[in-house]
Amino acid sequence: MGNREDLLAGALACLKTKGWARATVRDIAAAAGVNHAAIGYHFGSREALLIEAFTQAMDAWGAETEAAVQAATAAGAGPRERYEAFWRQVIASYAANRWLWLATIEAAVQAEHSPKVRELMAASMRQGRSGLAAGLLGVAEDTLDGPAERALGSVQLALMSGLLVQWLIDPGHAPAERDIADGLLGLAGLLGGAPLPGNPPPSAA
Repeated sequence: MGNREDLLAGALACLKTKGWARATVRDIAAAAGVNHAAIGYHFGSREALLIEAFTQAMDAWGAETEAAVQAATAAGAGPRERYEAFWRQVIASYAANRWLWLATIEAAVQAEHSPKVRELMAASMRQGRSGLAAGLLGVAEDTLDGPAERALGSVQLALMSGLLVQWLIDPGHAPAERDIADGLLGLAGLLGGAPLPGNPPPSAA
């Protein structure tokens, strides 16, 4: 690998062992086996390097999740089965990749104090919304068009963020995939959609 790839690998290793806030320039350079000046040369800043390493890790996670969902879902499975399979894989990853998900929370805190981190994280979130919407709709990301698709990705991203905190802090009481699907159907009923089986529709105000 070249210095750039070594630095990305070193940054990822430091995110795993030290987290976002405690991974210093010297830590990353030492893990990468290069001079710390190479960080500025290749990425401009520690924050930009960490964001790129984190984004690559999330992209790899997304590809693994999609493949796992496809493998676990039988041909002809309905929308709910596919959706629950997605969440089953996500929830499993909260434990298996705890360090990666903790890094997302740390990055959000750092964004409050660093305009550069905020800018980079905002771009990553926009990409995340788009990718999630495309995955839910089963279409190519570059074919998305219109506010409905953007809203779908935004809601899915919000669910992932909220569920992440519950699973990190109180996994014994965090919702499983069926709870998530049931909750969404319940919300749809409250908003005027089809109610949950066995539940009456909400009364008009």
